[in-house]
Amino acid sequence: MITLKINGLEVEAEEGSTILEAATKVGVKIPTFCHDPRLVPHGSCRICVVELEGGRNLPTACTTPVAEGMNIQTESKEVVETRREILDLILANHPLDCLTCEKSGRCTLQDLCFKYDVKETTHRGAKKCHPIDESNPFYYSDQNKCILCGKCVYVCSQLQGTNAIGFAERGFPTHIATPFNEGLAHSTCVSCGNCVSVCPVGALMPKSKEKFRYWETRTVRTTCSYCGVGCQMDLVVKENSVVGIDPVMAVPNDGLLCVKGKFAFNFINHPNRLKKPLVRKEGKLVEATWEEAYQVIADQINEIKTKDGADAIAGFSSARALTEENYLMQKLMRAVVGTNNVDHCARL
Repeated sequence: MITLKINGLEVEAEEGSTILEAATKVGVKIPTFCHDPRLVPHGSCRICVVELEGGRNLPTACTTPVAEGMNIQTESKEVVETRREILDLILANHPLDCLTCEKSGRCTLQDLCFKYDVKETTHRGAKKCHPIDESNPFYYSDQNKCILCGKCVYVCSQLQGTNAIGFAERGFPTHIATPFNEGLAHSTCVSCGNCVSVCPVGALMPKSKEKFRYWETRTVRTTCSYCGVGCQMDLVVKENSVVGIDPVMAVPNDGLLCVKGKFAFNFINHPNRLKKPLVRKEGKLVEATWEEAYQVIADQINEIKTKDGADAIAGFSSARALTEENYLMQKLMRAVVGTNNVDHCARL
């Protein structure tokens, strides 16, 4: 362990950890755009600069390892002025359409400009003018709002392993693009939306079927219903409708989702969705309570088993149930019903 000071507070940090990790551990918040704990730190946005006593410049907290006796200031006058200049430079090439931007209320750039009182840019000159890529069916890419933090590129390459996007050109024309600028629909993109989930601004946004503001919503933690992995997610709910999905930084998915988990949620509000068990009475399916449905199942299993034996019964399980639930299903059939007639839809 290494002893150092952060804003006058003496803290201990593990050798090899970064200033950002040490600060986060003791509750000191340092702003970031490009940082993600799952990625190799690269310090491209530079908004996390801090002041080191005796240092010649302002290092980035996300890439600088801690050292014994460090004395760090995270909000000194020089640090604040530098962050203001960084935000000023970003705004020089960023549309100021916060009133109509769908990311408003969840935009890191908006939040930091508010924190550091940056209302507009002092730099005048050319602006980016890229066509919006709407070729993907689930999300769009507006490179005019991109701040080139690189988060989407590295999530796609280091975590998703798809390598569908990267930095194109150099200097002022630099932007995030697919190979040969052919658009997302003609790339290796698998529409997982993990780039959308980490974008700190409005450059990558889902194609929502409903207009909403993030301050109108609440989140509900749940488990993805599409396969047995059990990915954790937050439903973004407006009133009583699900309008979006956020991955959760938890076991087992570690902040990642697939295309189904991220975008295929409209079935939740579908009018034909079953919300109660149906029991057949006089040839017609009618709604019933769970207790009544379970009783019907138990009575019929016992009746068939008594009349024709356990092997007259079979259990068919689902890939959309959790692995643990499928285990319980086969356990029920083998140990309780007494048959090995068990199958599963994922066997194809």
